[in-house]
Amino acid sequence: MRINVSAQSGEVEVDLPPLSARSVVLSLLLGTHPPELAAKDLVRGVEPFGVGGSTVRAALSRMVAAGDLRRADGVYRLSERLVERQRRQDDALHPDTRAWDGDWEMAVITATGRGPAERAELRTRLSALRLAELREGVWLRPANLSRSWPAEPDAVLQHFVTRPVTPARDLAVSLWPLGAWARTARGLLAHVERARRPADRFTALAAAVRHLLADPVLPAALLPADWPGPVLRTAYERYRRELVATVSGPGR
Repeated sequence: MRINVSAQSGEVEVDLPPLSARSVVLSLLLGTHPPELAAKDLVRGVEPFGVGGSTVRAALSRMVAAGDLRRADGVYRLSERLVERQRRQDDALHPDTRAWDGDWEMAVITATGRGPAERAELRTRLSALRLAELREGVWLRPANLSRSWPAEPDAVLQHFVTRPVTPARDLAVSLWPLGAWARTARGLLAHVERARRPADRFTALAAAVRHLLADPVLPAALLPADWPGPVLRTAYERYRRELVATVSGPGR
């Protein structure tokens, strides 16, 4: 579903995927810790969106067959692949940051002769670390995240801490489409505020958490004024708690 919503910066076009039993089930489990729920709770959680119990049970069967879920004693749990997705989502919602002193992380790819699949996999891993590519094989970001750097052989890439001569704000603008990200975030927030049907609110907030995966989580000094990242996180976290409470009760 493609919608136009008005934001402070003008009309913003936001593409929202259609609602499905699978998408609601995944959202419920991704928002639950540990990521497991009984079938009856999943059916109850999907009811407000107009999806019947038989449709949910059929979706659960397909998701087990596809390897998305594991089933034991009537309880469904995310597969290991989707547990990793939950970790990335949790990190997007609650990034572990530290005070920034002006240093930048830099990764330089040193390997040669790799195939397309290997190159694509390494790019995906570097993007997941919230680095951006300055030029082919050179990736950067401010050193304001508290995280372990994955072990990579020196034959593949080398990791440095550096301090560029280019002004930090100019460098950030050249590496990330900050204006476009902020406009989309504001568009999603506007749609959430206007949504009257549970399904419309759900699809907008599901899109919001995907959008947060692309937030570079920069130091405040490098962000435009009124950066909507914290507001979008708060809106999604509030909704996640409401959604999970409908199926698992208080305390989750």
